[in-house]
Amino acid sequence: MLRDAHDILIKPLVTEKSMLLMEENKYCFMVNKKANKIEIRNAVESLFKVRVLNVTTRIMKGKIKRMGRTQGKRPDTKRAIVTLAAGEKIEVFSNLQ
Repeated sequence: MLRDAHDILIKPLVTEKSMLLMEENKYCFMVNKKANKIEIRNAVESLFKVRVLNVTTRIMKGKIKRMGRTQGKRPDTKRAIVTLAAGEKIEVFSNLQ
């Protein structure tokens, strides 16, 4: 099932680790849990007009949180690390470094 690129990429991840990965031309995104690597690759290439070499994904389990006697769980999220071709760059992240 083909999805819109905006439905696949939820938001970019800006952490210390993702900033270090940017030096290796790798960018981190939070993505839809049902999206596969091919859909993520096509979404990044169409939105940012870059060439993607590799996509790595992982599912982060949500933490159990307590509020007094009640207990709840944060939602599970899926993250993708996208490796770009040499010389390629995503402009959204360039202002953060």
